Amino acid sequence: MATSRAKTAYLCRDCGAHSVKWAGQCPECSAWNTLSETLIAASTATSGGTAASDLDSILDDLGERYSTGFTEFDRVLGGGLFPGAVVLLGGDPGVGKSTLLQQVSAGLPDDLVVCYATGEESLRQIGQRSQRLGLQQPSLKLLAEVSLEHVLEQAIQVSARVLVIDSIQTMVSARIPSAPGSVVQLRECVGRIVQFAKQHDVSVFIIGHVTKEGAIAGPRAVEHMVDTVLYFENDPSSRYTIIRSVKNRFGASGEIAVFAMTERGFREVSNPSAIFLSRESVTEPGTVVSVAWEGSRPLLVELQALVTDTSSSYPKRLAQGVDNNRLVLLLAVLQRHGDIALAAEDVFVNVVGGLRISETSADLPTMLAIVSSFRDRSMRERLISFGEVGLAGEVRPVRYGEERISAAAKQGFSVAIVPHANVPKNTPKGIEVIGVRRLQEALAAAF
Repeated sequence: MATSRAKTAYLCRDCGAHSVKWAGQCPECSAWNTLSETLIAASTATSGGTAASDLDSILDDLGERYSTGFTEFDRVLGGGLFPGAVVLLGGDPGVGKSTLLQQVSAGLPDDLVVCYATGEESLRQIGQRSQRLGLQQPSLKLLAEVSLEHVLEQAIQVSARVLVIDSIQTMVSARIPSAPGSVVQLRECVGRIVQFAKQHDVSVFIIGHVTKEGAIAGPRAVEHMVDTVLYFENDPSSRYTIIRSVKNRFGASGEIAVFAMTERGFREVSNPSAIFLSRESVTEPGTVVSVAWEGSRPLLVELQALVTDTSSSYPKRLAQGVDNNRLVLLLAVLQRHGDIALAAEDVFVNVVGGLRISETSADLPTMLAIVSSFRDRSMRERLISFGEVGLAGEVRPVRYGEERISAAAKQGFSVAIVPHANVPKNTPKGIEVIGVRRLQEALAAAF
């Protein structure tokens, strides 16, 4: 067995950069007095380690998943909680991360031992929340601890199959001398957690608070290390909370789950399209309904536009729920190929319900809503639209066109203005599908 001598290095507490000698300023992040001496473990060549396994021996267990008690949360996880998966749940402080995971812990199967480790609250506070929510789970083990080594040791002793860490910013590893919440501690703690989850086949939920920039502990330092990343998208003016999957090795990324916060905790919304539609206002000028594709399902959303005379020499272009730069591009196309001049108008676009649409299928309905507000004319009743608009004024197809039309027909819409390439061969019953190739055709069909 060959061994090498242990070495010392200087580690930055803020960014984790290594230096062979001490300096007053970190050469990577330029922070002062952050380099501290640390011991690099000697590398050892051994014959031990994990034994290799045959592929056929593990194929029988690939379909096993744990139900969390929430159909919407199971959907955003890709069909349930996968054994050995590490899930990072991020969001602003106070958005309800601890409440949701405490409800999830109580909703897991009774034969699963869940270890809930908190570094932010006392056990009495967790008990009070559990009593308020009316939760009961005899197999739930509580632990108030900030030492990561002790948390993992206790999880092994109680034979936990699911581990909840609330939150990762409070956990400290004895291997790293930096303060809790630093990038170095985050990387070390998450790395140890991932190794523990894979070796012991334990599913782990990690709660992470985000900064003002929307990242966990400054840079997104740990997203690449975990299996699934979920983020809260909470509009303070709305009572609904959206959880979006931005990364998922066991399911579709981009999936969303919609919850309503009540006195008894989170309540899932089984039909999200109903909360994003206001049937009283869809006939007003400047309002149109579109069908967005979120994860693995269609979602009907209401888009609103407001065009008013500007009071300054710089017209405003403000969009909420759609990309603001995309709005500027669509206005240029509308002026060139739709003969609609809006250079002297303020234009505002909003997606009702606080939902954010990142795909280009909202191009055509956005332009229809803008023209409707500008002309102060309502569009046809029970109309939906989707489609991408190119710079030459052409209407391009989008994915899952037939599924979007079917979803609109089920919600009672009777007219659909869609790209010509998305017109289905077998039109669903009760809806008229109008296929358009150019922007001018869409404007003529909508009014």
